[in-house]
Amino acid sequence: MGRPVIAASPREDRSTPLEPGVWAVMPTPFTGSSQDLDERSLIRMTEFYGACEVTGITVLGVFGEAASLTVEERRRILSSVIEASDLPLVVGIASLSTRPAIEEIQQAQAVAGERLRAVMVHVNSAQPDRVIAHLQEISIATGAPIVLQNYPVASGVSIALDDLIDVVRACPFVCAVKAEAPPTAMAIARIAEETTVSIFGGLGGQSLLDELAAGAAGAMTGFSFPEVLVACVGAWLAGDEDGAWQALTPYLPLINYEQQPRIALALRKDLLTRRGLLTERTVRPPAAGFPTQLTTVADGHIARAERLGRDN
Repeated sequence: MGRPVIAASPREDRSTPLEPGVWAVMPTPFTGSSQDLDERSLIRMTEFYGACEVTGITVLGVFGEAASLTVEERRRILSSVIEASDLPLVVGIASLSTRPAIEEIQQAQAVAGERLRAVMVHVNSAQPDRVIAHLQEISIATGAPIVLQNYPVASGVSIALDDLIDVVRACPFVCAVKAEAPPTAMAIARIAEETTVSIFGGLGGQSLLDELAAGAAGAMTGFSFPEVLVACVGAWLAGDEDGAWQALTPYLPLINYEQQPRIALALRKDLLTRRGLLTERTVRPPAAGFPTQLTTVADGHIARAERLGRDN
């Protein structure tokens, strides 16, 4: 017997696929022993992303520590980013439950208005019918285009790839998939074969070249040198595969260092602080802080990366 057919949403028109390129994931800067929101660093990061010519900014994502933020902090972050840049925004939604997710989206819509390109919603169940019901309720209540994020490490939810594809087919308001369940290149190739949505890799760009070759529209991720991701993806989309390889491969040791499990956020914030983009590398619990045993290792990585940047 074949796979059961899941009924599509009654809406027939599909959302416009999310624009290709690099959607930089914004870290949330904190300062002081009280770990207050550092809006000066936030504005500095926003302006830097604009200078890097990213396609857009993803705010309040997993690496933005959205789950640790208050409602008022989320509002302040969105307002600051909007004031500091005219780039389109994808706003991450932390909740896995439908009603809280809708409230988060409605707050983002009230603050961001037309600047809100889409909202990023986690796969919240291994059962495709439950995910479809969740997304349909969100769409009916908010009308927002949805980036469907499949990131089991963050959500705690693993869904079969065939089921994920069924969800996308059944939900015309899904404009993109963020594929972060390894092996990502294989998943991206399958999703690209079966759907018309944009597909983005994440995970710090570790598999970016393979993801692009598999049909990804770009990267939606954080990296301490986002200009490198922009150069790589830009070259690839222009048809210059060799140029894309040349742009990214010298930085792969740094990408690998930065993406270490459980401490990736602390490592990235440390590197961004070393670059002068963040004032402090503070993370909020339960995120793990920077392991000082890696100070010398970080020194070597940042020195080499900056030297590569000067040479280019």
